[in-house]
Amino acid sequence: MKKSLPILLLTAAVPLVAVLPLPDFWIAQLNYIGLYALVCLGLVLLTGVGGLTSFGQAAFVGVGAYSTAWLTLNTGMSPWLTVFVGLALTTVSALLVGAITLRMSGHYLPLATIAWGLSLYFLMGNLDALGKYDGLLGLKSLSIAGVDIGQGRLFFVLCWAILIAGSVAMLNLLDSRPGRAIRSLKVGSQMAEAMGISTLRYKITIFVIAALFASVAGWLLAHFQRTVNPSAFGLKMGIEYLFMTVIGGVGYVWGAIVGAGLVKLLDDYLQVALPALIGTSGSYEVIVFGIALVLVLKYLPDGLWSMVARKLPRAPRAVNWQHAPDLPVRSKPVLGDTVLHVEKIRKQFGGLTAVNDISFEIHAGEIVGLIGPNGAGKSTTFNLVTGVLSKTSGAVTFRGEDITALSSRDISRKGMARTFQHVKMIADMTVLENVTLGAYTRGKQGVLSSMLRLNGREEQSLMKEAQRQLERIGMGAYLHEQAGNLPMGPQRLMEIARALCCDPALLLLDEPAAGLRHKEKQALAQVLRQLQTEGMSILLVEHDMDLVMDVCDQLVVMEFGTLLTRGTPAEVQANPAVRAAYLGTEH
Repeated sequence: MKKSLPILLLTAAVPLVAVLPLPDFWIAQLNYIGLYALVCLGLVLLTGVGGLTSFGQAAFVGVGAYSTAWLTLNTGMSPWLTVFVGLALTTVSALLVGAITLRMSGHYLPLATIAWGLSLYFLMGNLDALGKYDGLLGLKSLSIAGVDIGQGRLFFVLCWAILIAGSVAMLNLLDSRPGRAIRSLKVGSQMAEAMGISTLRYKITIFVIAALFASVAGWLLAHFQRTVNPSAFGLKMGIEYLFMTVIGGVGYVWGAIVGAGLVKLLDDYLQVALPALIGTSGSYEVIVFGIALVLVLKYLPDGLWSMVARKLPRAPRAVNWQHAPDLPVRSKPVLGDTVLHVEKIRKQFGGLTAVNDISFEIHAGEIVGLIGPNGAGKSTTFNLVTGVLSKTSGAVTFRGEDITALSSRDISRKGMARTFQHVKMIADMTVLENVTLGAYTRGKQGVLSSMLRLNGREEQSLMKEAQRQLERIGMGAYLHEQAGNLPMGPQRLMEIARALCCDPALLLLDEPAAGLRHKEKQALAQVLRQLQTEGMSILLVEHDMDLVMDVCDQLVVMEFGTLLTRGTPAEVQANPAVRAAYLGTEH
């Protein structure tokens, strides 16, 4: 209900505003707000959800605007066809730019967006075919059957209908399999890749989607103003679009409309009011907006819409998937078969050998503990097995297949799932949604089908599987709880449930008992024993020796990156070398 209420209100308000006797000035203002909000909608997905900062969206507005302007003026093509040409050109340019720049991180990415934004701006301003800085004049308004809809109230209805449709598509996308993958980008690539998600692919995807929203806005803007020139597509407008999105709420779909409306109206008001107040002309509104941005980032970093969102309680998702078909399952190894064979793996960082020729095996239905003092190389070994780190030498075989050179994403798709030493989750998603992310590789529906809501059947199957795994480890009561509100113990169990959603043949747990209280450790031990009785193979990296000795069948002991010994818990406890490694020796 929380998601649909703004849609219903906005859908009802648009035709009402169109028939009200409002002055043409206010209709024009609403038209510009709708155009700006379309661009901001793409930035919500790109920056607010995906965590990728772009100052160059105005350039893609220019691609859409110049495409329709040149084609309609020089070829006589219908504006209703030029929009598709503009979208095609935008897609090609966004793919090219995205493939180059989105491999960057940190401050390099926004700097790169500034660079290509400026490049496209100067390209538009220096081409004779595009009218240089004077631009292209004399465009025709949009029309249907001879009725002019390119100005005034009819344009308002068209523009806001496209905006509402885009908002619905965006909400549908975010509440889907690819949407959860996109939301995981902001947490970092390691967790997403371990779930089988291609982070670069999704970064490029949302970059293209944001560019397409901007291109449609440019197409509409060109026929609304009936002229196109580079001034509307420079770096200044790119910064303003990002400013609008941040003010409204960069992580919220409806924040795009709030930010665009507020900034547009205030901008027009301040341009008149401030010079009259100060007594001299100047762009004083820029100073006001700069101060406002600093205050918003300081005291309301999630934007204005976040205040509204907090007043709307999160409605529990309707559990309507009881009769949904089960997801396909992978074949499981026969009890006693070799699931994982690690042969003399080594990792060197320059002159430091962190892991030195470690070998061990895990058989189906077996829990193997990888233990050792701090700095022994356990986590590095764990990351070598799971593909997070590349190996200097050695080999890893999983279910008879060589996975030595595979990435963590490809290894996950083979049926190896993992948790993390420090819990990695999407805090503002529910427990159910976080766990469903683990089943990513078991679904097929993509971005377009999700935006059109053609993925309902698969979504129900994914949710059903996530609920089953949560109930499997005793967390069925936490389905609709926000993940960030959970204590450490349930967060660790949630990670295990997420890994189980992958339908793995081997489960790798990286210090799952870290930070847990005694009763939570007992609950964890019970879960591990239960999984073992169900035939699950487990590799456990852990410092808690009571837990390790209680649940493990075999132990692999490391010291200073080398293999110290291996054997049953009883054999390892009786080994003097192990006691010396942990407690030291008396001289």
